[in-house]
Amino acid sequence: MVGPESTGKSTIAAQLADHYQTVWVPEYSREYCSKLNRECTLQDELNIFHGQLALEDQSMAFANKLLICDITILAVKVWCDYVFKSTPAVVLDQLQRRHYDFYLLMDIDLPWQPDPLRDFPDQRAYFMQVWENELKQLQANYQIIRGLNGQRFKNAMNAVNNFLKQI
Repeated sequence: MVGPESTGKSTIAAQLADHYQTVWVPEYSREYCSKLNRECTLQDELNIFHGQLALEDQSMAFANKLLICDITILAVKVWCDYVFKSTPAVVLDQLQRRHYDFYLLMDIDLPWQPDPLRDFPDQRAYFMQVWENELKQLQANYQIIRGLNGQRFKNAMNAVNNFLKQI
């Protein structure tokens, strides 16, 4: 799962994991940032990067053919580029080495849900374009997921089913 804030990534990740009887990797940055009482620094972004990698690696042992990730390390690049105007080399290097088989890019067609950890309600279209550009640059296999209520999950499930048929 990737995409702008407030697009249903966590909800869909949990639903897909339940449907496919596998595990999902939570978004490490939510836990990390909820403990901060200051603005996030570049070092914090690196800590998030390493934490997300560790969660993904730990979860692989429990996955049932699929590992569903509620965000990926690509989020660190998106935020570093936006907030700090560059991304550390360790992140860029890992993005080239770590392969995710299929991405679901969650669209901004859901209404914004306020949350203390969300920052940019008026820049959703901008970040949607950033996410899609990043996936294209990685030559990633992805599909945009749209839909309200239960339709969003059905669209995500159909995308995953179609991906699984190809492998």
